[in-house]
Amino acid sequence: MNAPMGLRERKKQRTRETISDTAITLFLKHGFDQVSVVDIAAVAEVSKPTLFKYFPTKEDLVVHRFADHQTVASSVVAERPPGVSAIDALHQHFLDGLAARDPITGLNDDEDVLAFHHLVYSTPSLVARVSKYLAQAEEALAETLTDALDSDREITAALLAGQVIATERILASVNWQRIIAGRSADEVHPEAVADANHAYALLRHGLAGVAPQ
Repeated sequence: MNAPMGLRERKKQRTRETISDTAITLFLKHGFDQVSVVDIAAVAEVSKPTLFKYFPTKEDLVVHRFADHQTVASSVVAERPPGVSAIDALHQHFLDGLAARDPITGLNDDEDVLAFHHLVYSTPSLVARVSKYLAQAEEALAETLTDALDSDREITAALLAGQVIATERILASVNWQRIIAGRSADEVHPEAVADANHAYALLRHGLAGVAPQ
């Protein structure tokens, strides 16, 4: 059980959130490349060095939200109940995310979330930064799977981790495209669940049954 944050930690957290929220508001209004770090610091009422203390790069002001998910998959595997396989735990977690309309699954039609998604994926430097976070999530999952799998080959964990992260990224992308096309999250949900079930079945059993001969 996590200990409650002290006053100093809460103040730092509020400052971090204020800086990030200010930056994202400005980026959404004016465009990522049109807003400088100096502009953000001025509106957030912090110094430039203070801003960089919380966010080392301009891109991190936006994509730190992805960083918060870096260890989620590895935690799901590490904390799964006894008798539940790693794949089953990850599968159920993704289904739970769909049910909760977690933006990381792509199944969210909130206007602010859609605007944030457009900001990220229409800005090349942000896309590159997201790719870095995905690579780190894959590395963290592979490390946890090394202990979870009954295998003496490290490559097994690395391959499975790569497949899981890629699979969930593709599922989220497909869901986003359906939402962007004008459909509601509620309408898309049954298809998203069916796709996730199919994708995880492939992870369990491979492509032998669907690959061309």
